[in-house]
Amino acid sequence: MKDTFKHKGMRKQLINELREKGIKDHQVLDAFNIVPRHYFLDIVFQEQAYTNMAFQIGSGQTISHPFTVAFQTELLDLKKGDKVLEIGSGSGFQTSILCELGAKVFSVERHKELHLKAKNILRELGYNARLSFGDGYKGLPSFAPFDKILVTCGAPNVPQALVDQLKVGGVLVIPIGEGAEQLMKRLTKLENGDVEEEEFGIFKFVPMLENKVK
Repeated sequence: MKDTFKHKGMRKQLINELREKGIKDHQVLDAFNIVPRHYFLDIVFQEQAYTNMAFQIGSGQTISHPFTVAFQTELLDLKKGDKVLEIGSGSGFQTSILCELGAKVFSVERHKELHLKAKNILRELGYNARLSFGDGYKGLPSFAPFDKILVTCGAPNVPQALVDQLKVGGVLVIPIGEGAEQLMKRLTKLENGDVEEEEFGIFKFVPMLENKVK
């Protein structure tokens, strides 16, 4: 697949739109300028790859709106070298953004087909993330603790396993809600193991399902 001048021009338009919608982190915007989103979409969606839309990527899953990806990434407040656990690799686009920002990324996907596709495309783009096939509710305890954890699907509650795998002072960004809409939350882990919660508005995600690896 090619990354043409046209694609690069469309990316710049998308970045302007993200900036207008309130994304301020220049490093996040720079990452969006570098990662070719059209690589992660079926060819029928190529012309719309840089619009602020979600698209089907197979297995009943979607690639999130660019604004949603940028917003969640900005909430993480990433530092280069941060060890990040991503729950829901999906297409691999969010994973690539995290890698481009210099994070050490560990990502879990419950759909084998998506896991394999994401693995291939990240390899093609030269991103060195550790992708795992499994249940996101369990996290990756063998690689814990993590500086940051990002959940890219709507959870009915905050899985305790993920809180347990977060470093003290670490941040968990997760959309909470069982219906069609979820409330975006950022949790910071305190020294006593409790979490401090902040809320950041309503979003729409596919559901996070437990014990549904396939």
